[in-house]
Parts: sequence; C-alpha cells; structure tokens
Amino acid sequence: MILFCLNACGQKHISKHKKSDKHNKSLQSKILYGQASFYNDKFNGRKTASGEIFNQKKLTAACNKLPLGTKIKVTNIGNGKSVIVKVNDRLHPKMKRIVDLSKAAAKKIGLTTAGVTKVKVEVIQ
Repeated sequence: MILFCLNACGQKHISKHKKSDKHNKSLQSKILYGQASFYNDKFNGRKTASGEIFNQKKLTAACNKLPLGTKIKVTNIGNGKSVIVKVNDRLHPKMKRIVDLSKAAAKKIGLTTAGVTKVKVEVIQ
C-alpha cells in the first residue's frame, strides 16, 4: 500500500514538471514585434507591478504580453542594437506598445532620441 502511494505521488509530481517544461518551452520560442518606448523620469522610485522599486539605471521593462520576471531580448529593428531586460512592470491596459524600457535599456538600443521605435522582442527565459 505504501509503495502504491509513493508511485502515485511520484507520477503526479512528474506530470506537473512536464507541464511547466512545456509552458517554458512555448514561452522561449515566443517572438513579438511592435512599438517600444521608454519610461518617463517621473516613474523613477515608484513601485512596479512585481513589487520592485523602479530604477531608470537598471535594465528592466514593462510588458503586458509576458509574465513578470521573464527575461527578454529587445532589438531595435532600425539599427539592429539589442539589450536583455527583465519584465518587472505592466503597461497601461490601453497602451498599444508592446514594451516600455528603462532609460538605461533604451540608451543601449538607441531609443532615447526617437522616443518610440519598432522592435523585436524575444523571450530568453
């Protein structure tokens, strides 16, 4: 009887693990295209959706399409420059852009002059 319980518990654990692996693999193959911008300075020091305090000097982003904590590679389609950031916030629900970057991340891809640009977003992890 104990052996049966151990087998059942082990199978249940394995199936949960497979489901999360499948979810992670589908996220990792996700690529999005759209408009990106960067945060206004007034948000510096405010709490993000993840609970972290927003800092313009860190490589972070707001995105409504991906889970909080997701690492993404954002590529400026116009110049080919890329940056890897962590999603730690959400955009306003009516926002049409796919990502808002911290100022540090925006500088790395040459976005601070234009203000808005077309980007490719790839899930890293």
